[in-house]
Amino acid sequence: LYAAIVGGLIISLLGGSRFQIGGPAGAFIVLVAAVVDKAGLDGLLLVTLMAGVMIFLLGAFRLGTYIKYVPHPVTVGFTAGIAVIIFASQIKDLMGLTLHGLEPGELIAKIETLWAAGGTLNPAAVTVSAGAIALIVVLRKLKPHWPGFLIAVALAALAAWAFKLPVETIHSRFGELPHTLPAPSLPPFRFEKARALFPDALAFALLGSIESLLSAVVADSMTGRRHRSNMELVAQGIANIFCAIFGAIMATGTIARTATNVRAGVRTPVAGILHSLFILLFM
Repeated sequence: LYAAIVGGLIISLLGGSRFQIGGPAGAFIVLVAAVVDKAGLDGLLLVTLMAGVMIFLLGAFRLGTYIKYVPHPVTVGFTAGIAVIIFASQIKDLMGLTLHGLEPGELIAKIETLWAAGGTLNPAAVTVSAGAIALIVVLRKLKPHWPGFLIAVALAALAAWAFKLPVETIHSRFGELPHTLPAPSLPPFRFEKARALFPDALAFALLGSIESLLSAVVADSMTGRRHRSNMELVAQGIANIFCAIFGAIMATGTIARTATNVRAGVRTPVAGILHSLFILLFM
């Protein structure tokens, strides 16, 4: 939530794409889990801060221009890879599976773990999942301008409450959500720790830059517009510096939300700004 609010707001305010939606991204699941396991939350925030500075410098030195040399098959493959990661991360909840340990971040290990837990399938969760997906598909065909995703979420939540369905909810998993942003503060900095986490920060910066710029390219292909790569990287860098200050994980341009934004008929970055403000209001 913090990354979507703080990072998303700054990316839309300062970015080089009119359509980009910024926030936490599924492609970072494995990297984030590894850093938290190795260095804790403070280490993750320090990595985010260092990566933000790196991404800012990439844009300041105009290295984002080279994104135009990336072949189209790479863009398609990258997008499809993110789709696979996102889909795999939803299988457990779609089926209502119960795991006895942590869900692995790596794709093959995740699939093996989920397959082994197949006997714990929850019929109520499968029913809610199938109903939500069916409603989204039907509304997209019959009423394409209706907010099908929001309608499906609202009706599924209402059904789970009204019929007391034995399905996991946001509250049952996460408990009470925060109501405000945390007070801004810099993550603890020690030179030895920063040096040890430098390779992780570099990985965050490279993946964040690539995903953000490829997301902007996808938006360009859907709209016929051209984004400004270096301006986008500068905005991404500043956004992640502020994410670290406000206790948020890494924020990047997100392909799924950006594509949804474009399909909704967006024309200006105001939509991305409102996206962050609405999340803040809901929180």
